[in-house]
Amino acid sequence: MPNALDLRRRIKGVKNIQKITQAMKMVAAVRLRKAQERVRDSLPYCQELETAIAALVTSGEELPGGLFAEREVLRTGYLVIGADKGLAGSYGSNLVKALVRHIGGESRVGLVVVGRKVKDYFGRRHVAIDKSYTGISEKPRYQHAVDIGAVITELFGRGTYDKVYLVYTKFCSSGNQQVVVEHLLPIRIAETLPCRKQPQIYEPSFDSVLAEVAAKWLEAAVFRGLIHAAASEVASRLNAMSLATDNAQELIGQLVLEYNKVRQANITREISEIVGGSEALR
Repeated sequence: MPNALDLRRRIKGVKNIQKITQAMKMVAAVRLRKAQERVRDSLPYCQELETAIAALVTSGEELPGGLFAEREVLRTGYLVIGADKGLAGSYGSNLVKALVRHIGGESRVGLVVVGRKVKDYFGRRHVAIDKSYTGISEKPRYQHAVDIGAVITELFGRGTYDKVYLVYTKFCSSGNQQVVVEHLLPIRIAETLPCRKQPQIYEPSFDSVLAEVAAKWLEAAVFRGLIHAAASEVASRLNAMSLATDNAQELIGQLVLEYNKVRQANITREISEIVGGSEALR
């Protein structure tokens, strides 16, 4: 049974940890508010791009190759957006499990990863990582999406990947985040929509307009994944730190109760010794 000194040290240690988790919880709450605003503010832009590229695809014009090229799948690429840091509960493990489940037993795969945790995990398992980005998961900028989109376009264009999936954690609410695996390339949008019969004039040409809109659509899709993943990471960290703070408080209560029992036992023993000594002197 631990003595009173050990229990006091443990209580002090748990209280110090509780202060840290409480501070991290407060920081995560502030960041989550900003991350939610970014997710909400990006929605109109992404929706307009979806509308624009759907209008081009259903215009009746012949689609060029490029990002629309369908070919035999020899190697599949995955753009995986994870976290650089831990202490976010099951955020990282859920992402990895979903990706491993989607890959199955397929060996002809390549990864473009965002986040040190994902990179380290698959690096230890000798999975081919063609490109990695670290240090951007918490505060992604649109330029990051532009750079990643350019790399994905290059890998797809030269045949390194014949199909590309986007894997990230979608932010639904502060208490609900879901890992999604979305088809990214080749672009398949509005395949079931009817063909527009009204003639359109494109300047300088249909191919150039479609190529520009397709590039912007890819960048927007990557950026959507980045900001959703950032918001989901912060929300998971907030929930994890909140749970850790509550657990620390519960543990402190248990330790204080045990400490009081030990102290009371010591007091009772000392009183018994005093009483016994006084009786012996009579």
